[in-house]
Amino acid sequence: MSRKTAKQSDLADYEVLLCVTGGIACYKSADLASKLCQSGAGVTVAMTDNSQRFIAPLTFQTLTARRVYTSLWQSSEDFSSQHLSLTEQADVMIVAPATANLLARLAGGLADDLVSSLGLSAWGACPILLAPAMNSRMWLAPVTQENMKRLCKWGVNVIGPDEGTLACRTVGPGRLAEPAEILQAARDLLLRKPPKKRGRPSVG
Repeated sequence: MSRKTAKQSDLADYEVLLCVTGGIACYKSADLASKLCQSGAGVTVAMTDNSQRFIAPLTFQTLTARRVYTSLWQSSEDFSSQHLSLTEQADVMIVAPATANLLARLAGGLADDLVSSLGLSAWGACPILLAPAMNSRMWLAPVTQENMKRLCKWGVNVIGPDEGTLACRTVGPGRLAEPAEILQAARDLLLRKPPKKRGRPSVG
């Protein structure tokens, strides 16, 4: 097997939970999902209501060949509690983009929608990798910086944000890290230990 082929499949048997929140950078999340799948990982996507205003669940369903989760109240064939079973099955939870609103929810321990509930239930189940993306002023706001400090203190992993031209046509920090950078950060986290031994998802 060539080195390139080995690199492309080095995440085989790993499960990634990709959470998408409501920012214009959602289009990069689709590229990230594709890259994760090309690396051999199994990818399950969860989306907030706002993210679906930017990109359709069908996009991720097509890229991952899996059901996309959009609600806490979505029916489940095996009757498992999704906010528990999805994180129990995952080897890493990635939030990309992670908006200022999502960061505040995680830092405050809120769990009133699917993605924030997944973030809370991930503690002790799988590592969390956040890829923030927002307007520069929102990123630099003291409350956002305090939320980030709190999350990092708790052991959350962060990639970005980068500096560059933003959707609001300003230049500064707040640009979502490139999908290849997020992929590498996820790879670094995943390859620290073997994939989980997975059986039937537990019933919450």
